[in-house]
Amino acid sequence: MARHLGVDESFLWPAPTVSEHPSPGVTSHEIVATYQDRASVPRDVWLTLLREATERIDVLVFSGTFFAQSNPKVAQMLTDRAANGVRIRLCFGDPDGEAVMLRGEEEGIGDTLAAKIRASLTYYRPLVGLTGCEIRLHDTTLYNSLFRYDQHLMVNPHVWGQPASANPLFQLDRTHAHTWFDHFTAGFEAVWNTSTPWNPETEERTHHGQDRVLPRPRRAQGQHPDPREQPAGGQ
Repeated sequence: MARHLGVDESFLWPAPTVSEHPSPGVTSHEIVATYQDRASVPRDVWLTLLREATERIDVLVFSGTFFAQSNPKVAQMLTDRAANGVRIRLCFGDPDGEAVMLRGEEEGIGDTLAAKIRASLTYYRPLVGLTGCEIRLHDTTLYNSLFRYDQHLMVNPHVWGQPASANPLFQLDRTHAHTWFDHFTAGFEAVWNTSTPWNPETEERTHHGQDRVLPRPRRAQGQHPDPREQPAGGQ
């Protein structure tokens, strides 16, 4: 056909060009892995990402219970990373916040989510005050759980009424600027900037009775009242 038209073949069928700067909307190789649910991610993947981080580790969750239960040495590993200059930021849901209360109702577990958060936080108490480590609590609607290790990001979207573990997860690797990676990490920064530092001592006082007024024991029927209970000035 090219001979018939008197033109070079490259005019009719130009060779594809490769750009060093992908156009907007092209994700290139940014998505490197997908999983049907978070529970399907092999444990070794999480361990490798944590162990090999050299710059930063950012975590945004409500309870993140699995993070410690699947790796009982997570606090020590994070401590080691911090000692090697890695900046660590962990952001959990505020167990006393409205967002956690609402999510518990949506998932049909009530106060269980708040209890899971408090249990999860106990694993990270050794990190409080450690140079390079920060733990905060947020009271925001969480659309994704995020786990960042340097230029690798695990994104766990939330579906209404479903626990995070039952929802899909995909891994992004930052390949260039203005990508999905940057979009999700900007969301982390927005939540982080509105969160508050976690104070485990305040948490313990509040939920172990020291800041609560306990009711007086009920008097058995027929028992004479204690004179000390009488108001000043008699009856």
